Amino acid sequence: MLSSLKLPDRASIIELVRYGVIGVLTNSIGYAIYLLITYAGGTPKITMSILYAIGATIGFISNRKWTFSHEGNLLSAGARYVFAHTLGYCLNLSILIILVDHLGYPHQWVQVFSIFAVAGFLFLMFKFFVFPKTLIDQHSQA
Repeated sequence: MLSSLKLPDRASIIELVRYGVIGVLTNSIGYAIYLLITYAGGTPKITMSILYAIGATIGFISNRKWTFSHEGNLLSAGARYVFAHTLGYCLNLSILIILVDHLGYPHQWVQVFSIFAVAGFLFLMFKFFVFPKTLIDQHSQA
């Protein structure tokens, strides 16, 4: 059973590292801003929502070009990206609602957890759905 496991190829590892670099930069800056705004009285969910949209926009440009070297159709990739981030946003919001509102955990720590959970989910969505090197883009370019 273990012998049938396939290790990631070199290109996938490079993509993951690049995704991580972009993620660490954008999320550390975004999280610092999140803490400042919530400390100043901003509500956690509204603050996260605004910063999520800003981070997603920056992420599209950098991940499309640098992480995944995507040359497919910009509009179809953009539509898939919005869909992926809509799911990611719902995941982030659900985590905040459940862990903060219902279970009473501190929002600062829950948001740290959410960043990593959503990042893992989005990497897989970006690699296989948003910026694929498969037939999705070949069909959308026609």
